[in-house]
Amino acid sequence: MDPLFRKHIYEIVRMIPRGQVTTYGAIATAVGYPHHARHVGQAMGYAPADVPVQRVIGAGGRIAVMPHAEILREEGLQIENYRVKNFDAVFWNPLEEI
Repeated sequence: MDPLFRKHIYEIVRMIPRGQVTTYGAIATAVGYPHHARHVGQAMGYAPADVPVQRVIGAGGRIAVMPHAEILREEGLQIENYRVKNFDAVFWNPLEEI
């Protein structure tokens, strides 16, 4: 995977405020590759420790990595059945925010 692609992804993910989430697809669109959500997911697996990977979730509020649910709860999000409740209210859209 292109290191520049990952760098751009990580820069955006670092901007997501505590208590908010975005999706793999939204990040992919923000870096100019709207059909590469899976690549964003792969990049999250290699993210440095300072990248809040738990704030990037699946479409519709699905939490793909189960330990992230507890971290998101600690950040104040309500989680039910590994989905973020009130997803629309806590969704951070990188295209509107950066």
